[in-house]
Amino acid sequence: MQRRQFVSTVAAGSALGSLGLISGCATPMAGGSGPHVVVIGGGYGGATAAKYTRLFSEGKVRVTLIEPNAQFISCPISNLVIGGIKQMADITVPYENLEKRHGVKIVRDRATAIDPAKRVVKLAGGSEISYDRLIVSPGIDFMWETLPGMNKPGAQDKVLHAWKAGPQTVALRQQLEAMPDGGVYALSIPLAPYRCPPGPYERACMVAHYFKKAKPKSKVIIFDANDDVTSKPALFKKAWDEHYKGIIEYRPKHRVVDVDVATNTLKFEFNDDFKGAVLNVVPNMRAGDIAVQTGLATANKRWCEVDFLTFESVAVKNIHVLGDAIQIAPAMPKSGHMANQHGKTCAAAVVSLLMGKEPPKMPLYANTCYSFVTDEDVVHVASVHRYDAEKKTMLTVPGSGGVSARASELEGRYALAWARNIWADTLA
Repeated sequence: MQRRQFVSTVAAGSALGSLGLISGCATPMAGGSGPHVVVIGGGYGGATAAKYTRLFSEGKVRVTLIEPNAQFISCPISNLVIGGIKQMADITVPYENLEKRHGVKIVRDRATAIDPAKRVVKLAGGSEISYDRLIVSPGIDFMWETLPGMNKPGAQDKVLHAWKAGPQTVALRQQLEAMPDGGVYALSIPLAPYRCPPGPYERACMVAHYFKKAKPKSKVIIFDANDDVTSKPALFKKAWDEHYKGIIEYRPKHRVVDVDVATNTLKFEFNDDFKGAVLNVVPNMRAGDIAVQTGLATANKRWCEVDFLTFESVAVKNIHVLGDAIQIAPAMPKSGHMANQHGKTCAAAVVSLLMGKEPPKMPLYANTCYSFVTDEDVVHVASVHRYDAEKKTMLTVPGSGGVSARASELEGRYALAWARNIWADTLA
C-alpha cells in the first residue's frame, strides 16, 4: 500500500473507531426512518460526505444527495483532456454506486435556496427537502463582476475558463485544435486563493506539449496576477526550460481587469493590452452561489468560515460547508484530495452529533497534488494536516510535507493510480 493510500485509510479508520463502528462491517440500509442528512453538491467533498455518512452510521442515517449532473467529472486529470492526452470518458465516473451500494438517495436537481430556520432546501424543480443536518459542498463560482466585458451576451461562450470540468473542457480543446499554427494561447491566472493552485501551470504544460507536436510555431503566454508561480515553482520552471523553451513564456504581476471579447484582447491593471488567438481566462473565484445566498460566505463575502472539528458554519447552525468553498486553514490548498478529506471528517462529526456524542477531537488528513509537465512526467506536492485545539484550526504536521525531487514517468504512474483510488474512495 502506498503512503497516500495508507494515510487516507487511516483517516477513515480513525473516524470509524471514534464512533464505535469499527468492530463490524457496515451494511448500509436503504431508506429508513432515522435522522436525515441532505448534501448539496456531488463533487469530491459532497459525494464523499454522503457515502461516509452512510458508512459511519451503519446505514442508520438517511442521506439525500442533491446534484444536477448525471455523472461526476473530475477536475484533476482534466488538463490532460485539454492537451489531447485523455478523453472525457477517462475522467467521468457514474454516481450509481452511491445509491446501489450505499443507499444514498440521489436527487437530480439544483438547490436554489436554503431556509435554515425551517431546515428546508428548495429545488429548481419546485419541490422542497427537509433535513436534520445539511452539508453544503457547492464548489466555486466566478466573480464576473470583476471583468465587465465577460458579462456581455455570448462572452463566456467565446472566452472560456474551463475551470469546472465538463463542456468547457471539450470546447477549449476544440479552440486549440482550430487555432492556426503560429497563434498564441493566452492563459490568465487570478490572484490566489483559487481552486487548484498548480492547475494553471499544469494546463500551460499540457497545451505546450500539444503545440510542440502539432503546432510548433505557436506559443503559450501565462499572464499571472500573482508575484510568482503559486505552487511547485522550481519544478514547473525547470520543466518549462527543459521541455518548452521558446514555447512557454511566463509573465508574473499581470492582473487582468477586463476582456474585450470582440477583439480577443486582455486588459491589465498596469500592463499593455494583449491580443491572443485563444484566450483562456480563469476569473476570480468565491464560494458557490448557494453558499453566498444563504449567508455562509462570511470571509469577505467570498469564502465560508467553518469550525474545523465539524465543518459547521460559524454563521448558521446545522449547516456544514466543505471543499473549495471554505476559508482555508494555513497551507491548506483548495484541491480535490483535500475536499475528499473534508468529506470524511465532516461525515464522522455529523454522525457523532446526530448520535448525541462529541465529534472526534483530532482529525488528521493528507493531501497530495500531482501535476503533469509532459504526457508522462509528473511532479507532486504533499502534506499532512492535524487539528490544533488551542488555535482551533488545521495545521500542517511538521516534516510531513514534500515535493518531488524531479519530474519522472514513475510519478506519472502514481498520479493515474491516485486518480483511480480517489475516484473509488469518493464514489465506489
